[in-house]
Order: sequence, then C-alpha cells, then structure tokens
Amino acid sequence: MKIAVTTDSGSGISQQEAKELGITVIPMPFSIDEKTYFEDVNIAEDAFYETLKPSATIHTSQPELYTIEEIWRGLLKEYDAIVHIPLTSGLSSTCQSAIMLASDLNEERIQVVDNRKVSFSQKISVLQALKLIDEGKTASEIKELLEANRDDNTIYIGLETLDFLKAGGRLTPAVAAIGSILKIKPVLTIVEGGHLDTFTRARTKKGIKREIIKALKHDAIEKFNDPEGENCYFGVAYAGNREEGEVFANEIAEAFPNRMDYPITVVPLSEIIVCHTGPHILGASIMHKLNK
Repeated sequence: MKIAVTTDSGSGISQQEAKELGITVIPMPFSIDEKTYFEDVNIAEDAFYETLKPSATIHTSQPELYTIEEIWRGLLKEYDAIVHIPLTSGLSSTCQSAIMLASDLNEERIQVVDNRKVSFSQKISVLQALKLIDEGKTASEIKELLEANRDDNTIYIGLETLDFLKAGGRLTPAVAAIGSILKIKPVLTIVEGGHLDTFTRARTKKGIKREIIKALKHDAIEKFNDPEGENCYFGVAYAGNREEGEVFANEIAEAFPNRMDYPITVVPLSEIIVCHTGPHILGASIMHKLNK
C-alpha cells in the first residue's frame, strides 16, 4: 500500500523537514493580540518570541476541519491510505476532531492515531510510522502498534516563569505571585491521559536540569527496566534557547553513556505549547523502542 503520513506542528517538525521526510505537517493556529498566526507559516521564530509577552492576549486553537479535510482529500487522490498522528488529546481537541472528521467522511482509509504524544515523542512516532510503512505494515496495523505503545514515554518541561500559566488562567494570581517571590520554577510532566501536571519544583535552571535528569534515570529503571537506556530514545525541547537545549542534550548524553545508538534529538517546543508555558523552557523526554 502507498500510505501518506500527516501530523501537526505540535510535533516540532518544520515545514522544510516535512518536505524532506515526505510527510505533511498541518500548522496549528494561535492568536496574539487578536492577530492570527500559523506556526512556521506566517511568523518567524524570532518574531514569535518578540511578540510573545505575558501582557498580550493569547489564544490557541486547532486547525479548521475544512483545512484538514482538503489536505486529506488531496492525499487520497495519490495514496491508498493516510496515517494521521496529532498532538495528544490531553492537550488539544484536534485529535478528537480529526477522529470525528474521519468518521464523518466515512473514510476507513484514514487512520487517526491517539497515542498521547507531543513534541519529540510525537516526532519519533512519525518516524516510526514511516519505518513501519517501509516494513509493509497497513495503515490500521500502524495505528494499532502506535496506540499499543502509547505509554512508552515520559516528558518533562521546566518553566522559566509562571507568568504565562497565570495569564492563561491555569494559576491564580496569588499562587503566581508567591512563585515569583520565591523564584520557583515548576517542572511539569504529562500524566496518564495526556494532561500536563506539576512534577516537581526547582529554583534555578541548573536545578531544573538536575531534576529532569534524575527523573529520566528513574523512568529508565522503573518504567522500562532499562537503566542504561540501551533501548530508549532521548530528546530535548527548547523555546527560543537552542544553545541551552544543545548543552542540556550533552548533559543527558553524559548521564546515559550506554544509551541506544541514536542521536539525542533537539527540537523546538511547538509554539502553540509555548503560548501557555512561555519562552526559554527546557524539556526532555525518554521514549522506549517500539514494542512490536
């Protein structure tokens, strides 16, 4: 079968990289001070971070269904089937909307994967889907395999500031004020079901990195029974601070010298996520090799 792979910009995959991979990345829309942007389409990275301020009015959304439908219909003229890997349903309604759209179209050739991935882990899922296509798997088999491994990863995100969570209504002003006074930097994780929750706290960027590496080591042992990470992928996400992200990736590599022979991927955190977390974050993820 000739199978197309589609995803959204929650994966951190740029439009240029999508062309190189032969996939389609649907940009996620957001608005800042009532002006609508489409990630990696009509706003450059530098301009995004210049525009993003806690005082701005920020809203995030999902791609219009007619846009997704148009993309899918175009692809089905050339491909036998489509595997769509959206941002985790715990962070966005785009996954459920895509499932409903495929059902409304009565199109069994479209397989929407709800495997609760975001950023690096979502990107790895896309790469896994491409590999499974090369191995001759059908679209429904790929969906089944990816969803069967939906709990094969954890992700941690260390925030630089609480201001954006407060602006988005996810913190009370009093809690945000206390956090600012005490210089608390929360480390978030994605819990079962795909929702963001507080994991721990730190006071410095160095402390954030120390807590995340400690958590990755714990997951390698307790979750995957793989203390050396020999069968694990590792990834780092950043938000306008790529150099810090690359340094962090090197520190993770030093912590797992015997990890799987795969480069630690350093990717920008999706701008639609950064709208809620704020800039200059550092995140990391551990993801186990696909269990077939």
